Amino acid sequence: MAITVESQKRPEGSKPKALRRSGLIPANLYGHKGTESISLAINAKTVERLLKKASVNNTLIDLNITDIPWRGKALLRELQIHPAKGTPYHLSFFAVAGHGDTTVEVRLRFVGNAVGVKQDGGVLDTVVTELQVSCAPENIPDVIEIDVSNLQIGDSLHISDIPFPEGVTPLAELERLVVSVLPPQIDADAEIEAETAS
Repeated sequence: MAITVESQKRPEGSKPKALRRSGLIPANLYGHKGTESISLAINAKTVERLLKKASVNNTLIDLNITDIPWRGKALLRELQIHPAKGTPYHLSFFAVAGHGDTTVEVRLRFVGNAVGVKQDGGVLDTVVTELQVSCAPENIPDVIEIDVSNLQIGDSLHISDIPFPEGVTPLAELERLVVSVLPPQIDADAEIEAETAS
């Protein structure tokens, strides 16, 4: 899912505080020409809309710098939030075109109702909820779904058990535990009460 973001080159000598007061958020684009970076300013409302759909290191963004002009695919690499106000005050983008595979964080979504939970009262223990993967920018998955419906108590899934989309390679160790079904939790207090009652 690519999101289009319009931006402009930050005026020479402009102060970040003054930009924010005028409704613009300072940003930087890296990687479009080696180590060179461009200082940008993006409308605060545009940033607000972007952050509802995009997440750091995951969403491919079609970045358009109107006054240079430059247009290309980029990832949101860093988001700085004002500690007191909780509003975004700086963004960093990384241009991905021509850089080959890129490293991104992808969310894991567990689907289905595990047999061991549904029938035997077990507990689904999700150990990993996000995973670092390597893939081409156009292949970045929004989410990786993991079907847990066949898991019984004592069963587990590791990275090696997950079917990844074509062209997407996990960067974690293949034997790393992702999810398991634990035996039912026994309430110690209820157990003591049952013993004293008998």
